[in-house]
Amino acid sequence: MSGSLQAALRGYSEFLRSADGRPALLGLAGAVVTTLGSFGAGAIRVHDTTLEATHLSWLRFGHGLVLSSVLFWTGIALLVIAWIRLGRAAIAGRLEARDVAGTVALWIVPLLVAVPLYSRDAYSYLAQGALLRDGFDPYVDGPVVNPNGLLDDVSGIWTTTTAPYGPLFILIARAITTVLGDNVPGGVIALRVVMLPGIALSVWGVAKLARHFGARPAMSLWLGVLNPLVIVHLVGGVHNEALMVGLMVAGIALVLDGRHWFGVAVIVTGVAVKGTAAIALPFVVWIWFHHRRAANPQESAPRAFGAVLAASVGIFVALFAALSLIAGVGLGWTTALAGSIKIINYITLPTAIAQITAFVAAPFTDLHLAPILIVTRALGIAALAISLVVLWWRFRQDERRNVMGILLGLLAVCVLSPASLPWYYTWPLAVAGAFTWSRRTLAIIAGLSVWLMVVFMPTGSIGLYSLWNVALAVALGALAGWSLLRPDPLGVRPRLGLAPAV
Repeated sequence: MSGSLQAALRGYSEFLRSADGRPALLGLAGAVVTTLGSFGAGAIRVHDTTLEATHLSWLRFGHGLVLSSVLFWTGIALLVIAWIRLGRAAIAGRLEARDVAGTVALWIVPLLVAVPLYSRDAYSYLAQGALLRDGFDPYVDGPVVNPNGLLDDVSGIWTTTTAPYGPLFILIARAITTVLGDNVPGGVIALRVVMLPGIALSVWGVAKLARHFGARPAMSLWLGVLNPLVIVHLVGGVHNEALMVGLMVAGIALVLDGRHWFGVAVIVTGVAVKGTAAIALPFVVWIWFHHRRAANPQESAPRAFGAVLAASVGIFVALFAALSLIAGVGLGWTTALAGSIKIINYITLPTAIAQITAFVAAPFTDLHLAPILIVTRALGIAALAISLVVLWWRFRQDERRNVMGILLGLLAVCVLSPASLPWYYTWPLAVAGAFTWSRRTLAIIAGLSVWLMVVFMPTGSIGLYSLWNVALAVALGALAGWSLLRPDPLGVRPRLGLAPAV
């Protein structure tokens, strides 16, 4: 073990023993309890042979399910409390980036063996990898054409849907299913392990962005990586965003650092996992252009821009062609993106407008949701396309505005796309770590993060249409944001005879 690593571990151990480090241990306890609860309350398998073999299948039913649910939500509450308390320490300047990075690792470890949380996507990933393994094209066929031990656990809505992910991720899923076969628990854990480098890249990239723009790395890492929306949904939920976001922010940081070819290649690698990373590419072209102009002021702007654009396109085409050739697939994943229209929830603006319109019109007309959705989603796509072009042009002046353009572009995709899911908001969260935000803004982001995390059910079902669930999520989000600004805002600790909160 190197001396620097030993020093880092020794420093983190000292942090855990300090007053500011206690919330990190509280969050670890929360992650452990959440994992225990997941075996009955999470997105469990249809026929969980592992639970049956260990005589724990009772956790899925009756009183066992109640116990699992209590454990799960207790763990989530502990994680949120710990995160908010660490946030107050970060705002006060009492945390180092090393402390937050170590806590990210600490909280992730128990979740590596959890049942998938808030989503069944992991089962779809494995089934799509098995398609390529067994000679099918996942961009042409859905998992239903390849009956095997993985198919039963795929959500019914996705069994006929082709893969909307890039060739690199399909290769990763194929490798896992080739090595482990149809072993679902092993495959889920392997997916998490394979995505861990993405979390590590996020830690490195977000800290690098923060330093570049004069923000505090500890605060940025607390917001964009330690955030329970990231930890619980990307790691616990097993989403390939963990890998894609890490590659994207690391690539942006490399381009800002002047390693343009390498940085663009890293972002393109992220696109080969999930296409959303492509939002960053037009903006990093501006960054490369500014660097080139600064180094060669005698070169004309059109010539410099043309050279940078040609190089970026060349890197994209060469790398994507190579990965597609290795996978033996084409560009069918781009058309498969349309499969997201099956998702209907109001955390995307076009769907929200359609649902409100249908609700208001229902007593007076025979107009139903489906035809309204077609119109609002088409308008949303048009608005998104226009917004991205306008952002690219309006935020072209310098590095700071270029990166802010990436942040707003990713947020626009979340809000204006035909469909959105809570973990999509981890995309702009990572880039937001580049900047310094006011305490009020941080509180709003914290509240929204908690709301997004808990408004779905741990089984993966949507809780957005249960009034009680939404009200509880709003209350928890508001309390989390308020607690970031004012410790113990409800005055609970004095009434219980406890020491004041810190």
